[in-house]
Amino acid sequence: MAYSPQFGAYPRASAATTAVFDAGLRAYMLRVYNWMASGLLLTGVVAYGIANTSLINAFYPLVQTPFGFAHHPTALAMIAMFAPLAFVLVLSLGVNKLSTSAAQALFWAFCGVMGASMVNIFLIYTSESIVRVFFITAATFAATSLYGYTTKADLTRMGSFMMMGLFGIIIASLANFFFHSSALQFALSIIGVVVFTGLTAYDTQRIKASYLQFAYAEGVDGAAKRSVYDALSLYLNFINLFMMLLQLLGNRNNN
Repeated sequence: MAYSPQFGAYPRASAATTAVFDAGLRAYMLRVYNWMASGLLLTGVVAYGIANTSLINAFYPLVQTPFGFAHHPTALAMIAMFAPLAFVLVLSLGVNKLSTSAAQALFWAFCGVMGASMVNIFLIYTSESIVRVFFITAATFAATSLYGYTTKADLTRMGSFMMMGLFGIIIASLANFFFHSSALQFALSIIGVVVFTGLTAYDTQRIKASYLQFAYAEGVDGAAKRSVYDALSLYLNFINLFMMLLQLLGNRNNN
């Protein structure tokens, strides 16, 4: 029987109707995960491609300093760092105005730009530790998302608490931009792992519940567009969880 913590079970539905509905839910969730995984693949390809070709000079060229040669960000690198925020705002504010094809195109563009913004991790951390932390993130994400999908507990209150924690991380990170406290950064990384793990479970349950609510109201085109936005939520959770774990577990380059 189909069940949602927010909307409860549907006892009057026939077994055949419930089976069709559950199959539709599984297909929808698979579409969301496919969008998210494809976006992560594009992000990784872009970041790796820039970091390991001459394109790196357009973002982080080697510059001579009083302490030797070091990679310094160019204006293009700074634009790449802040551009993903603009994409998120456009996607979020245009949820009711954008067509399905426009939302999909913006999602692909966002994932590509996100890859460009993450080039510097290949300069800071060893490739081996980046790969290791990625698989740790993937395993953590998969387990947490599975919990959010299968649990019958209502995670709404936990999600609200995690959102408060997210705002706290943003404010503290902005403050630490000026203070450069390694202790505060370490604490933020630990808190960030907790927050984005919790948000993964919450968002998975929210996506499942939203399908139960809107499955028959939005139609095929509406569901296609909604799957992009739902994938974006999970994608952001994965990326942020990866970055927090990388700060905790990544091995830094010696150069």
